[in-house]
Amino acid sequence: MSQQNISVLTLTLTASGTVSSHRAIGFDGAQATSQGQKVAGATLSQADDGGSVAVITHGTAIIESGASIAVGDSLMTDSQGRVIPATTLGISSGAVAVSSSAADGAILEGGDLPEFVFADALQGAASAGKRIEVLLRR
Repeated sequence: MSQQNISVLTLTLTASGTVSSHRAIGFDGAQATSQGQKVAGATLSQADDGGSVAVITHGTAIIESGASIAVGDSLMTDSQGRVIPATTLGISSGAVAVSSSAADGAILEGGDLPEFVFADALQGAASAGKRIEVLLRR
């Protein structure tokens, strides 16, 4: 990937359990362990429980793939903190549009989606275990 002038923001978290490098990490400092979970960003290095771990939260990051990935894929975590293509973002065939007169122009708010898409692939991976560059979302 050619270098662009993209700002990268990092923060330091206290590791909750062992955290591997180049993996997704939760806001609690634990490496992601649930597919599609909400994460803070990608780790720069490994850390032991209670240690400090640098986390990239904005910009581009290098993260390990958990499956085959194509450039431009929307990404979420797998159960090991690796990135995999998001699976259920589309609208199912035969879905029906729903509107509400009860909202009366108000903005309705809801909870988090079941899959937290946190990055887009800037590089592809032919299989799991490859480190690829991603653009983190916020």
